[in-house]
Amino acid sequence: MKPIKEGKVREVYDNGDSIIMVATDRISAFDVILKNKIVNKGAVLTQMSKFWFDLTKDIVPNHMLSTDVNDMPEFFRNEEYKGKAMMCKKLTMLPIECIVRGYITGSGWASYKENGTVCGIKLLEGLKESDKLPEPIYTPSTKAEIGDHDENISFERSIDVLEKEFPGHGLEYATALRDNTIALYKKCADYALTKGIIIADTKFEFGLDEEGNIVLADEMLTPDSSRFWPLEGYEAGHGQPSFDKQFVRDWLKANPESDYLLPQDVIDKTIAKYLEAYKLLTGKELSI
Repeated sequence: MKPIKEGKVREVYDNGDSIIMVATDRISAFDVILKNKIVNKGAVLTQMSKFWFDLTKDIVPNHMLSTDVNDMPEFFRNEEYKGKAMMCKKLTMLPIECIVRGYITGSGWASYKENGTVCGIKLLEGLKESDKLPEPIYTPSTKAEIGDHDENISFERSIDVLEKEFPGHGLEYATALRDNTIALYKKCADYALTKGIIIADTKFEFGLDEEGNIVLADEMLTPDSSRFWPLEGYEAGHGQPSFDKQFVRDWLKANPESDYLLPQDVIDKTIAKYLEAYKLLTGKELSI
């Protein structure tokens, strides 16, 4: 079988009336696929998504059908795909990345320092780096092709983008995406706090099923799509240590001549962070 779509980290296979999405051990940063693989990273992404999909199916339906390779064609029943593959419903994907920010950090902090806004949303004066926002903010973006950068857009612009592709449904879909994104974030961020993890921000993607229902898709609340901080030692006013690939980003920034090749100690520390986050959030060791 050959993938019908290959992203920076994921491969998608056509399985007739479903798709099979495989999280590889590739890692990307700054929209570039790095030259190293991070062993077991794909399994962490798939199993963590499964955990969150199960936790939030009361808020919005999701596309997950199975993560057991025995439910999939024989091609996937081997060690290469075990734990990394997820059989999913086929959906018509909506062309918006649904980003939600509960804390001010990263590009949002840079924008706020410049003009007091994040993605055009005016925030309170006097916020410090890594401060918790009074309420989570929804900052959608367009989806870019590989090698291009996503473009942050306003909620109003997201209506136009959706209206163009789904005439008569722009406002309906944009509102549903925003409301579902914030509801999912609030439930999961509250849960994560009880496990010692702050979810600073994350992104979701949604699609439509055959009946036109909005369905949560792609990955969910993984270290690739989210910023996870340890609650212990959290203190606003500076950047926070993290459980995600910020560690890789920081190393790449400090080593601009690296040509996107990581040393082994950075690889080891990265997978250790992913595994630690998985254990804290799910309460168990990764088992595939």
